Amino acid sequence: MLVYKFGGASVADPSRMAALLPILKENTQPVLIVISALGKTTNALENIVNHACRDEKPKAQWLASMLEQQHLDYARRLLKGNFLTIATKVLNNYFAELNEAVLKADTFNYDFSYDQIVGMGEIFSSCLFSNFLLQNDIKNEWVDARLLIRTDDTYRDAIVDYEYSLMQAKQLIEVPLLKGLFVVTQGFIGATEAGNTTTLGREGSDYSAAIIAAMLNAESVTIWKDVEGLLNADPKLFPNTIKIDRITYKEVIEMAFFGAQIIHPKTIKPLQNNNIPLYIKCFFDKDKQGTIITDDVEEIAYPPIIVLKENQILIQVITRDFSFITEENLSKLYEIFHILKIKINLIQNAAISFIACIDNREDKVKSLIHELSKNYKVLNNDNVSLLTIRHYNTDIITELTKNRNLLLQQITRKTMQVVMK
Repeated sequence: MLVYKFGGASVADPSRMAALLPILKENTQPVLIVISALGKTTNALENIVNHACRDEKPKAQWLASMLEQQHLDYARRLLKGNFLTIATKVLNNYFAELNEAVLKADTFNYDFSYDQIVGMGEIFSSCLFSNFLLQNDIKNEWVDARLLIRTDDTYRDAIVDYEYSLMQAKQLIEVPLLKGLFVVTQGFIGATEAGNTTTLGREGSDYSAAIIAAMLNAESVTIWKDVEGLLNADPKLFPNTIKIDRITYKEVIEMAFFGAQIIHPKTIKPLQNNNIPLYIKCFFDKDKQGTIITDDVEEIAYPPIIVLKENQILIQVITRDFSFITEENLSKLYEIFHILKIKINLIQNAAISFIACIDNREDKVKSLIHELSKNYKVLNNDNVSLLTIRHYNTDIITELTKNRNLLLQQITRKTMQVVMK
């Protein structure tokens, strides 16, 4: 069994979706296909939920109707005859579900509202893809991931109930695969026991593919992207990137932890635990070598691997009574971050101060500063960048920090991190 994950760029328009057919038709065995939302659909849905939760429901509904029209136009360019009729009816039903979620959106339950709205993107795209495959004589079973992946109610970063999801995967995915059918499902989403949609974290489709592959002991997982493989830096931010042909699970999980966007941070663990290789390949040219990620223990000479996270905020917490930041204060501080579900990207503490670099998410930061200010003095630097370089050298550090104001720096044997303005 093979698992293929197609991201939003690979299905951004009908011509790109059509270009995926050769990749699928060359397979002699059925494939589980995990689909992301079309193009910029997730961004559009985030805009809708933001308007809905600001009590701007008419604006949110108008934006939803525009998104529906875009998907219907996509269907008309991609499908014909009965396949178009079926897809149109299905899309109409699911956009009705989206509109219902918009009407129920509530600023006091933002994360819940977010998942009910933003989680619809993959439903739309996978319905189109399933019908497109049927139109091209590729028999497949469409599976709603909300019936497949059971999670808790930690909206926007849900935790998977592995045992229940495994039972569902055996029934909903393994059975049709054994019958020789392809299976099309969605990444990024699941559902609670009560049936409420949850999401697994932004860009969580990679993680979906990995956990299903682990449940069913897949031969491999391939993530199809618009780049030739895993690069040492984001080509949109840095010129002269280098493709890495082979890399270990350990190295990739370090990259993902530090914020590299190539793979969702949770993807590697289920694959490494089950020794399932992960391939990163280019959907523009399926015959290119790409990158293989395995548990290879041979020494690999890596180039400097660069991760830049923009829109960060550097928060300094200072004790009011000049008491030391030792275990007691640290445990209190960590508890606040834990309760608010805020990931710390870089941390440092001194005698009476604690410094953390985090994503500058307005909803989270406001609550964090409010809680911290109850017992501590809080200072912050907005709009900073966090630069991480694995396998650094002096030249690359000098080049990437030139003319920048360095606010904090940490260096270990293999990793350099700097917060800069």
